[in-house]
Amino acid sequence: MSLIYIALGGGLGAVSRFLLTEYINNNISDLFPLGTLSVNILGCFVIGCIAGYFASKSSPMYLFFVIGFLGSFTTMSAFSIQTIELFNSNSICGIFYVILTFSFTIVATYIGLTVFSK
Repeated sequence: MSLIYIALGGGLGAVSRFLLTEYINNNISDLFPLGTLSVNILGCFVIGCIAGYFASKSSPMYLFFVIGFLGSFTTMSAFSIQTIELFNSNSICGIFYVILTFSFTIVATYIGLTVFSK
């Protein structure tokens, strides 16, 4: 049953991300990725609220909203909550995680674009 909650939330999160990003980019700004920035900020705020409210990570609402909906709405929400958890338990690991995430994801994207661009 857990997978159903995650799948339903994930589908709705992906569609919501697309619609909101397109709306903002088409109606407010197309010079700066304001849609993506807005989605990431909103998703991080909402994941903080929901993760704080539903303490149990096995709760159907947690699975639907945090893992499913927000997991596909924005990856920054998952990154943010994991970073805060690491800072709360071990600040060195939190710093290391942030540095590794930004460094390796940007480098991996560059390599992928370079290797596979036509």
